[in-house]
Amino acid sequence: MSTLDDGTPRTAGDARPGGASGPGVPGAGAGFSRRRLLGTAGAAGAAGLVAGGAAGAGIAAAAEDRPAALASVGAAHIPFEGAHQAGIVEPAQARGHLVAFDLAPGAGRGAAAALLRRWSDAVREMTRPGRPGTPAVYDDQVADDAGPSSLTVTFGFGRTFFARTGLTARLPEALAPLPDFPADALDPRRSNGDLWVQIGADDALVAFHALRVVQRAAAGTAAVRWQMNGFNRTPGATARPRTARNLMGQIDGTNNPKPSEPDFARTVFVPAAGSAASAAASAAGGGGTGTSPAWMAGGSYAVVRRIRMLLDSWDHLPVARQEKVIGRRKSDGAPLSGGTGTTPVDLERIGADGALAIAGDAHIRVAAAASNSGAAMLRRAFSFHDGIGTDGTPDAGLLFIAWQADPMRGFVPVQRKLDGADGLSRFLRHEASGLFAVPGGAGPGEYVGQSLLEG
Repeated sequence: MSTLDDGTPRTAGDARPGGASGPGVPGAGAGFSRRRLLGTAGAAGAAGLVAGGAAGAGIAAAAEDRPAALASVGAAHIPFEGAHQAGIVEPAQARGHLVAFDLAPGAGRGAAAALLRRWSDAVREMTRPGRPGTPAVYDDQVADDAGPSSLTVTFGFGRTFFARTGLTARLPEALAPLPDFPADALDPRRSNGDLWVQIGADDALVAFHALRVVQRAAAGTAAVRWQMNGFNRTPGATARPRTARNLMGQIDGTNNPKPSEPDFARTVFVPAAGSAASAAASAAGGGGTGTSPAWMAGGSYAVVRRIRMLLDSWDHLPVARQEKVIGRRKSDGAPLSGGTGTTPVDLERIGADGALAIAGDAHIRVAAAASNSGAAMLRRAFSFHDGIGTDGTPDAGLLFIAWQADPMRGFVPVQRKLDGADGLSRFLRHEASGLFAVPGGAGPGEYVGQSLLEG
């Protein structure tokens, strides 16, 4: 579990006032370690300087010889190396970029391996504590003066990657194509891809700089298939860390699985083949040796959906009606079954009018694990706003990313039910989709995907 700077526990749904840390690797019989928040030494600003007079000038000159301390948001550091890739369990940052690449004609396994090494080496440098650097060949000075700002860059492989690199024998069963959902309106030009990259940072220039480095490092090997840009609330914008709101004004992510829960690792991460965790996952019907090869141990599967919110229609609903559609109060996120924003939902509660307090088609009822035979996933999203669409309404909504050990036992059964029974679906349009295998993290000197590409 991650913590606030004062040691207060933080969940994956919380915003960071100055950075984040996340759990380490779930192994057989092992608990979670903590990702350490590094590089945060130093005050929130540089020390004041004395002005005027000879003595004051001398003090100012001496101070200028020392590098100024980074502010807390800039200093926040999330390690690149680890058994899991960063950018999965950490709270979603203020700025995000999702980008998919297709390999260039003739670029096979060797070229892909070289690209993943270039990407990993560059990200390792950009995310180091203190004032991060940039490999000289990619240094455009866009992020000069900034710290790592909780930068994470996460890499994944699409289903088509395996055929194009001659690795079909290592294609995970869990990477099967997602089924068609009746309400989908997907644009194939903005869906899928050979490679997928998720970038997040709490500074817009740091995030953009990382995006440019990734794109430039891919030149000649892979070309951008699609790119999506998103945002969340900025750390420090609220008096205390809070679960974020989406563009409908709803608090979004309250019921996310939490690292403190005993089945969190089994829900989100692929266990090592042959481990006790793998056996437990298989027995429970989630992930395991039957769906993922050894190179995916410690990894996860990301379902990516661009979900447009029909905001003009939504905003015409009275707040009380909006709350019934969601099943929560808009003011504080408390379930209509009673309590506060952190109170578990009581799906059996009957209201004063004799009806279910949480309506039968309320979003939180239909999406609940209890309504889907225990199916669960970790949701980590960014909002987006791309101007006004051709229909004259806001082209805005959610870049939805669902993490799970097996999408066929996580996202798919939940989305099937949402597609047919969720009252919120009338105000949403799923416009793009992708599924990617995200391997475990890299160790010192390694690159992401090395066990796949060299094993």
